[in-house]
Amino acid sequence: MLQIPAVHTTQPRYALAPLAFPYRQLAALAGRAPIGGAREVVLACFLAARLAGDRLAGPLPDGARATRGTGAKGWLSTLAIPTPVRTPLARCLELSATGTLGELGAAVGALALASADYLEPPARAELDALATLLSA
Repeated sequence: MLQIPAVHTTQPRYALAPLAFPYRQLAALAGRAPIGGAREVVLACFLAARLAGDRLAGPLPDGARATRGTGAKGWLSTLAIPTPVRTPLARCLELSATGTLGELGAAVGALALASADYLEPPARAELDALATLLSA
C-alpha cells in the first residue's frame, strides 16, 4: 500500500517558537485608553494578571516572587488609582508572592469586579478566566 507523507507546516528547526500572549485584550485596552486614571487602572490590572498568571507556570527561585511583588507594589504607589480598585489590586499583588492559588484566584476575581467600570468586556473576561483557573 502506498503511503503519502503528510505535509507539515512546521517552522524550520532554527526558528523561534511562537509566543503565547495570554492577556491580549488587557494589553490592547491599555494601549487604547486615554492617558490618566483609566489607563493606569488597566495597566495595573495587566500587571496583576501577569504576576498571578505566572503562578500557574511553576515555581521561581527563592525570593524572586517576593522581589517581584515588592517592585510591583512600589510601582503601584506611583499611580493614581481609585481606592475601590487600589485595595483589591494591592491584595492581588501581595498574594501573587505569598498566597495560595485559591486565595489568589479570589483576589483576581475581586479585582475584576472592582475594576469593571474601567474594563471592556473582553478584558474583564480575561481576568475572570484567570480567576477561575487559579481557583480550580
